[in-house]
Amino acid sequence: MLTTKDIKLLTSVLATKEDVREIKTDVKDLRDTIEKLVTAMDKLAGAIDDLRLEYAAIKTQLDRHERWIQEIAKKTGVNLKI
Repeated sequence: MLTTKDIKLLTSVLATKEDVREIKTDVKDLRDTIEKLVTAMDKLAGAIDDLRLEYAAIKTQLDRHERWIQEIAKKTGVNLKI
């Protein structure tokens, strides 16, 4: 059988309803923060992917222009020095 002393000891160690409410609130706040962080990271990942695609397109265009310049130089007899 539990004595009053045992009950007082248990209540000092165990979480109260208020403690559980605080933990629930903290967990909800943490979830909200994580959700915002994930959303921000998704946007950042999308922007990086867009930049990667744009870089690839620019590189392709630059390579094409380089070929054209080389071809024009060859046909006109211009010696290009690198």
